[in-house]
Amino acid sequence: MASLLVRPTAPDAQGTVIDVTPESAGWTHVGFRVHKLAKGQRLEASSDDQEICLVLLTGRATVTCGEHRFEDIGQRMDIFEQIPPYEVYLPDHVSYAVEATTDLELAVCTAPGHGNHAPRLIAPDNIKQSTRGQGSNTRHVHDILPETEPADSLLVVEVFTPAGNWSSYPPHKHDVDNLPHESHLEETYYHRINPKQGFAFQRVYTDDRSLDETMAVENGCCVLVPKGYHPVGASHGYSLYYLNVMAGPKRAWKFHNDPDHEWLMNAG
Repeated sequence: MASLLVRPTAPDAQGTVIDVTPESAGWTHVGFRVHKLAKGQRLEASSDDQEICLVLLTGRATVTCGEHRFEDIGQRMDIFEQIPPYEVYLPDHVSYAVEATTDLELAVCTAPGHGNHAPRLIAPDNIKQSTRGQGSNTRHVHDILPETEPADSLLVVEVFTPAGNWSSYPPHKHDVDNLPHESHLEETYYHRINPKQGFAFQRVYTDDRSLDETMAVENGCCVLVPKGYHPVGASHGYSLYYLNVMAGPKRAWKFHNDPDHEWLMNAG
């Protein structure tokens, strides 16, 4: 099994600092990259057989794909402004370009595409915002590409967890194709921490503990969740952001809570 913790690297010629492929992760569906581009830098690529959700994590850019041109989009200059980002959805088998009009941090989320949808802009006004949990389990959610919005495979969401709180909690999993009770979804977590010298913790474990890893996650790290429960804890004094990308054989998010901790769902 691949290491579950992927640390950022120095940017390459395309600004790539995180590069997760199905081959490197040892799974089938999810790909995830992060590019850090300087103002004026241009990224050109093809989607091949993958659909793509481009998430402008911070900064502004112009995105082109064939006759589609999304000019100077973006509004969030710091992730922890906690406002929804701009995104662009791209189908499989297209060429596209991203030109940074300011310094840009760009997430490229990929999963198998089937040619069912056209390129489109996803503006902040189209993103549902909600608060989940209570007490030290409170977190704030932006549904970027939920199953209620059109796509072939991808599910994308970002979550802000206040310092000292827990998230993806009580622990849940989605690793069995047993709809309508549970779906099988691979998942990546891209973590950002404020202030950036902080750290968080993420545990990935199965019922039989054949997989049981707890990681200290630093700013810019990516965690792979091939199976199992995967709770996250933010350290005191350090706010936590993560971007989730999920995909599997069916585009549905149905999870199963760890029975040992199910009681927390009803706790006051």
